[in-house]
Amino acid sequence: MQFKQQSIRFLAGCLALSLVACGGSGGEDSAATSEGEESGAAAGGGVSGDVLVDGSSTVFPISEAMAEEFMKANPESRVTVGVSGSGGGFKKFCVGETDVSNASRPIKQSEIDICTENGIDFVELPVAFDGLSVVVSTENDWAACLKPEELGKMWAPDAEGAINNWNQVRSDFPDTELSLYGPGTDSGTYDYFTDATTGEEGESRGDYTASEDDNVIVQGVTSDSGGLGFFGYAYYAENKDKLTVVKIENADGECVAPAEESIADGTYNPLARPIFIYVSTKSLEEKPAVKAFIDFHLAKDNENLISEVGYVPLPADLASKAIDRFGAATPGSIFEGGSSVGVKLSDKL
Repeated sequence: MQFKQQSIRFLAGCLALSLVACGGSGGEDSAATSEGEESGAAAGGGVSGDVLVDGSSTVFPISEAMAEEFMKANPESRVTVGVSGSGGGFKKFCVGETDVSNASRPIKQSEIDICTENGIDFVELPVAFDGLSVVVSTENDWAACLKPEELGKMWAPDAEGAINNWNQVRSDFPDTELSLYGPGTDSGTYDYFTDATTGEEGESRGDYTASEDDNVIVQGVTSDSGGLGFFGYAYYAENKDKLTVVKIENADGECVAPAEESIADGTYNPLARPIFIYVSTKSLEEKPAVKAFIDFHLAKDNENLISEVGYVPLPADLASKAIDRFGAATPGSIFEGGSSVGVKLSDKL
């Protein structure tokens, strides 16, 4: 079996109103910049200025949609949304290069330490729920439901060079070559998935096709009858005609597919998770456009944008707590550098 590292390509299907600037391949990141046009409904008081956002490809569709609508209402503003993975985003954020960092997992203690060293304080805001989706080719008619332990068997570090066929995962699966596709190691989705399946955050086999661009994963699995990949729910929802989603056996022994209801009520476990934005308090103090953009991002009137791009808005009580947290500019992380796997957001907030 041959696994190839593919270069990162920019997210396909950007909206027509967006001005797109593509980054390079390999370790370089991609960015999308949308310039707003006037809209009847003003938001943010007609503010002007730049807002720099970077980080998770999972959170990207939300921020891109929010940025476009915000700039329609605030045509003198410019919001640039980059894609370099949760870890890559924090590398920039914690040295003061960006105003907002998108993340599909909580900030790690090592990242908090770097922020502290550089005098970067932040407000952590959950913005939606996601169901990390495991997908296979439409030709795959055997992997209808998998246990987290079976995913761990495929992806564990010691599976490299050892687990190469589907029948090694489960004896009644066919003798078909297993090919794996997933986010790169800078991705919060990668961190969350490995934590939930192999039991070691950030630890997996290395011989898989990796990309921070989830569309590369879509393309890989679509064209590979023995392929399996994972990414955020929005990318499955956008490509469900091309892929088959795998149900996951939850703690109650039920096979559950990711869907808005199962993600919101927690039955899709352990792969349902909150996703976040992190906002620099210095940017909030010095750049009015940043505060206006986050106010717009959190406004109940705009939560439909979250649903439109395939994620689950926070329920009203949690959304209200996030708004209160932002209003008070409450610093730090409610996860204190730890994982969100198996943790209820309601308990933390």
